[in-house]
Amino acid sequence: MIVSSIGQGLLWAVLGVALFLTFRILNFPDMTVEGTFPLGAATAVAAISHGVSPLLATALAFLTGALAGLVTGLLYTKGKIPILLAGILVMTACLSINLRIMGGANISLLGKQTVFSNHFLELLPKYFDSVTVGLIIIVVVTAALILFLQTELGQAFIATGDNPIMANSLGINTDNMTIMGLMVSNGLIGMGGAFIAQNNGYADVNMGIGIIVIALASIIIGEVVFGELTLNQRLVAVTLGSILYRFVLLIVLQLGFSTNDLNLLSAVILAICLMLPKLSALLGLDHIISKGAAIHGSK
Repeated sequence: MIVSSIGQGLLWAVLGVALFLTFRILNFPDMTVEGTFPLGAATAVAAISHGVSPLLATALAFLTGALAGLVTGLLYTKGKIPILLAGILVMTACLSINLRIMGGANISLLGKQTVFSNHFLELLPKYFDSVTVGLIIIVVVTAALILFLQTELGQAFIATGDNPIMANSLGINTDNMTIMGLMVSNGLIGMGGAFIAQNNGYADVNMGIGIIVIALASIIIGEVVFGELTLNQRLVAVTLGSILYRFVLLIVLQLGFSTNDLNLLSAVILAICLMLPKLSALLGLDHIISKGAAIHGSK
């Protein structure tokens, strides 16, 4: 169970890292993700079921997710539709698109090859396949984003999220930066949906419900547990937060809760994490924590 939770945490961390780009860096509350995730899953599973290789199918999932992000970006920047409404419109449209792609509400990968069913992974003990694939994926994604954010284009992207007015005055096209961020973020989320669908063995039109809460939980838990960090360290903290979140869910399920309660539990866990700074202030714990940090720093 512990190994399985780590594997799931690594796979789902892709969503947290992807949402971090828009939610934290770009300061864009993107609702598109709840449509992009099942869109990527539907694309990959449908492609694999028609004989496409798993890696190519996953690349197609990234592409379709990026296209969904492009539409959201255009609606917001060119159509001047409010942020939340633009994401909701694309999310709603994705529901019909997913049904078209799958030809129904769900589609199975029974008897099909996936990225988790190659000969090397078959030599590993049960559950270690998701850990191995998940670790490779998240290391590659995180390293690529860290390198990107250190480039001139990446710095322009960060500046757009920090202060779009100042960024504009420096000659940065903030509309293009926003569109690019949404495309990369939703592309990664679509890819994450493809990997998780292959791990589960199926894609379902309703698998995107509550996804944004799960991704946010990874971000918030990582920030709450590890405190003040650099930007690169925060990207790593998202992955660790995703694993911790899976452990929390595992503990809760061991207490006797039903899997039907997972979305409710996710919302409760996220709400508690968001309220922790306020609760610690009310209980006087922030003073104790800051004093302890000062003592530790003086040493």
